[in-house]
Amino acid sequence: MNAFIKNMLVVARRDFLAIVATPTFLLFLLAPLFMVGMGLVGGMGASQLADSARGAGRIVAVADAADVEALRAADTRLRAAMPREPALLELRVASPANRDSLMIAREKGSDTYAVLSGPLASPRIVEREPGSSSGRYLALLAGEVLRARAAGPLPPVTPTYENLSSGGTSIAAQQSLGFGAVFAIFLLTLLLAGQTVSSLAEEKGNKVIEILAAAVPLESVFLGKLLGFLGVAVLFIAFWMVMAVGGGLVAMTQMDPAAIAAAGGASKAAATLTAAPAVGWPFFLGIGFAYFVMSFLLLGAVFLGVGAQAATVREIQMLSLPITIFQVGMFSLCAASASAPGSNLATFAQIFPFSSPLAMAARAATDDAIGVHLLALGWQAIWVALVIFLSVRLFRAGVLSGRSDWRFWRRAGRAAAAAAQVTSLDRH
Repeated sequence: MNAFIKNMLVVARRDFLAIVATPTFLLFLLAPLFMVGMGLVGGMGASQLADSARGAGRIVAVADAADVEALRAADTRLRAAMPREPALLELRVASPANRDSLMIAREKGSDTYAVLSGPLASPRIVEREPGSSSGRYLALLAGEVLRARAAGPLPPVTPTYENLSSGGTSIAAQQSLGFGAVFAIFLLTLLLAGQTVSSLAEEKGNKVIEILAAAVPLESVFLGKLLGFLGVAVLFIAFWMVMAVGGGLVAMTQMDPAAIAAAGGASKAAATLTAAPAVGWPFFLGIGFAYFVMSFLLLGAVFLGVGAQAATVREIQMLSLPITIFQVGMFSLCAASASAPGSNLATFAQIFPFSSPLAMAARAATDDAIGVHLLALGWQAIWVALVIFLSVRLFRAGVLSGRSDWRFWRRAGRAAAAAAQVTSLDRH
């Protein structure tokens, strides 16, 4: 085995065991449980707010006793066909007590969006907001009753529904899959790659890094550390995938098939499975994992190089904000490109090295080309090697030399001072 690869694997194993074989790794492994718990708490609060608000909004129709049942039947027919379900319809029989529409609209205890009163041929509609959908729905309701009366009883319609057996996945569904891939890679990278920032701080403090640098090439040290952290990330993902699959199997054994069928769960699951990325599920999942690895290595190499320049924990904490802003910026760029495949923005995101893994994962959902992904992986691997090379040079020049500033910065400063002095002499 090549000595460079052997040294790299030794460093990777050392860092991997130093992280995994500690009690704190269990807290890191179970960290998503706290996130899920907080999400459940927030979801319960939102559900309670939604339950308390549900039914508070209404629309009111004040009509003659002969029109009440016709309005109720028309509301039943129209409500099922509306793209957005209107507010609850409250029907009242016209009487002296219900004559004032403004008073009905201002009643306490519920939000009244619109009130219809008067004859159906020329109703009076009081709206909370001008041109609202509630007011238009009440007008449509009155017109439906008049049309039904003018046409007389109609025979019932008995349509025959057929499912689209083959027709491919819609563009919107594929773009949603692309955005899901972008979000999953971004979230995992955000959770797992940021820890590389502080990996060299302790070793710089106790001079371990100098011993490693004297024993093996620094390139092997940096690559080994990246591979060690990648192993931790893969272990983290594998653990939670096993937990998710096991939990899903247990949940399936506890569910009643008849209840699932009655609720339409089987049809929804079948519809979800029919939504497939353009390259197919096996290749999409495989290339998605490969792009996660490349995204982790790219950002991890940058964070490792930046964190290697930090001398104290305070400097590492100050670096956390720009690092997070950089990651969020890459996510925003790729999320925007996922909704506009083939655009100039998407092309830029696929070429720019630090957003390329996320953007190419989104492209796999909408484009069936396969060879381009191999080129993208090679392009990203080149940038991983380039970033590690630059990080090693900066670390060797700025830290191992014992100087507080980097050599090329001092040379640049001297050159700038000399240029300023020459310009000053020319002026005089």
